[in-house]
Amino acid sequence: MTGLQINGLGLVGGFGCGAEDLQVALEKREAPVSRVNLRDHLFPLFQADTAALGNYLNKRALRRIDHFSRLALLGAFQALEDVGPLELNRERLGVIIGSGFGALKTTFGFLDSIIADGDACASPTAFSNSVHNAAAAHISMQLKLTGPSLTVSQFDQSLVSGLLSARQWLAEGRVEAVLLGVVDEYCQVLGYCWERYFGEQISSKMRPLDFDHFSAVPGEGAAFFLLQAEADCAAKYGIIDSVVMGQLWGSRPTLIPGQPLVLGCEGHPLNGGIYRQQLPENASVACYTPLYGAAPVTQGFDLAVAALTLKRGEMFPSADSGGDYYSGSVVTEARKVNRLTCLRYGFGGEYAVIQLKGNG
Repeated sequence: MTGLQINGLGLVGGFGCGAEDLQVALEKREAPVSRVNLRDHLFPLFQADTAALGNYLNKRALRRIDHFSRLALLGAFQALEDVGPLELNRERLGVIIGSGFGALKTTFGFLDSIIADGDACASPTAFSNSVHNAAAAHISMQLKLTGPSLTVSQFDQSLVSGLLSARQWLAEGRVEAVLLGVVDEYCQVLGYCWERYFGEQISSKMRPLDFDHFSAVPGEGAAFFLLQAEADCAAKYGIIDSVVMGQLWGSRPTLIPGQPLVLGCEGHPLNGGIYRQQLPENASVACYTPLYGAAPVTQGFDLAVAALTLKRGEMFPSADSGGDYYSGSVVTEARKVNRLTCLRYGFGGEYAVIQLKGNG
């Protein structure tokens, strides 16, 4: 097997719901930042709305499903719907979920119920939804998928870890397709920790290419992909040609000279220095995190942007133009492209590289 075809997309985030909403945000180079209550003030957030899930499930089915799993379900339904007339054997369709934090709100809610009511009266619903694999279970049950399911939590590398597992499943013939999604959500505990670590730096304008200054705004959402082994028929959104994960203390990522880079930087100086040191000279870069915010699974949205780019054959202008704080080459206008790379560095020097190509 030489690659993974992307044949379906399902998206929900601060930009809206679905690939069309993300494409509108890419063309406008902006997305709305919400303000949510955090103690005695408002906190900026790229907030995701799951109201559209009502188009797929009734209120009774949703009654015991938490926000984290709703994000996952909405992305999963959209990705399968996006496949269109392609026939999928649901007994041979695997599910892989990646998350940096898991169901934060539900997990802390369950802990609160233990503190308030004791072990014997703690909420069983909150407990069941707090388990990391709960979202994958909800997807399998609601979409009637009986193939294998897996949940991975490897922080910044959750997406590439899931991609490597999907590729292995397909290579072994274990499944005919994989529904791969990454999900993270916001909760007030995360907002509190954010301010404790980074200070109360309220910003509504991310400048991720400014590697020396903090401008990150947290985000939540889900990005789902319907993946199949590369075949003679054309992929709907291009092909994932290579997936590599590693640590800078042991190796360096191999980047193809001249191939545009979609950077996963988010306005954190903690890893901004790594980008500055490691980026090749004269590399053409674009960064779209100002459209969906900072989260461990942000690279999932970067991959979705790359998929939409290959579908139309042109790169979208970078959401951060670089201003006077970035001296390299930034993609500031639409340009033809048939290959590109998604690159993300974590705070500890871990890296994830996803190389993609179009059908031509």
